[in-house]
Amino acid sequence: MRIAIASDQGGFCQKDLIIDFVRGLGHEVEDFGPADAGRVDYPDFASPVAHAVSEGRADRGILICGTGIGMALTADKVPGVRAAPINRPDFARLFRQHNDGNVIGLSGRFVAPMDNCELVRIFLETDFDGGRHCQRVEKIMREDAR
Repeated sequence: MRIAIASDQGGFCQKDLIIDFVRGLGHEVEDFGPADAGRVDYPDFASPVAHAVSEGRADRGILICGTGIGMALTADKVPGVRAAPINRPDFARLFRQHNDGNVIGLSGRFVAPMDNCELVRIFLETDFDGGRHCQRVEKIMREDAR
């Protein structure tokens, strides 16, 4: 898979580790920044990742900020993106199985790096269940057209 990734200063310390982890799983990674740990505005980095997913240039997106919330909120505004902040393995699995989530928001401040790697592994390896969830995802996505 092609994975787009970005962070802000709150997630920068984990970004390279997660990039290496994702590449180790056999995926292609495009890093949308930032290049250093200086203060940035997270929407400036979440938006390009979300657009890469929305436009099909990436299959999934990974965003890392202090909590995972702000970047996920930004990404979810982009049509075609289903983003959520995730901090538990069972949430990562259900996000994929039931919501066909395509962008994950991770916490760089409150979740340990190896725990985030496990969340990413689950996010990348779990399939969408389809079935009854298809209609629900379609109802979620109709909000993009409103």
